[in-house]
Amino acid sequence: MSNVNNKGLVLVISSPSGAGKTTICKKIIDQVTDIDLSVSVTTRKKRKDEIEGKDYFFKNEDEFSKLIKQNEFLEHANVFGCFYGTLKHEVISKINNGIDVIVDIDWQGTRQIKNHLPDDIVKIFILPPSIKELEYRLGKRASENEENFLKRMSEAKEEISHYKEYDFVLVNDQIQDVVNQIKSILFSERLRRHRQLKLRKTLEILL
Repeated sequence: MSNVNNKGLVLVISSPSGAGKTTICKKIIDQVTDIDLSVSVTTRKKRKDEIEGKDYFFKNEDEFSKLIKQNEFLEHANVFGCFYGTLKHEVISKINNGIDVIVDIDWQGTRQIKNHLPDDIVKIFILPPSIKELEYRLGKRASENEENFLKRMSEAKEEISHYKEYDFVLVNDQIQDVVNQIKSILFSERLRRHRQLKLRKTLEILL
């Protein structure tokens, strides 16, 4: 059920790989009403446990290129050789109906969304608690080889270097603490003057 008294917002969550943003986004969805997770379009192969339309919209590269030409994306990027994109109509229709949208993207995608929706975006960057913890998480994930691990560490440091472009920077030491911080940010941002659609009528009566 949408909150028709308010315009929704786009809650961007960015972090280096291994900082926990996927888990954080899922917890926000579970614990907060009137908020959905954006479903991205991707050209990467579908994994066994993934569901079309729920986890991703799976397209081939020709289909993805067609969507770019038709200007269907708020943002799109090449990540580790696969393309990912956020559909414009999906996000805008939701925020116009009072539903907030979480978008899990990197700094490049964040810049693109800001260009399209400068008044509707709230940007949060998640940091790992320490470099040792980041190395552990990436080392555990990148079990293929040392070269792949070093590449992921380099990518992580590049991502972290863009933290100044975000409105809020949080350290993920304890998952639920960060989730609570994000909820506080979200509830405050919902009260911003330009998002309160009924405020103008209230003010007209008062003034």
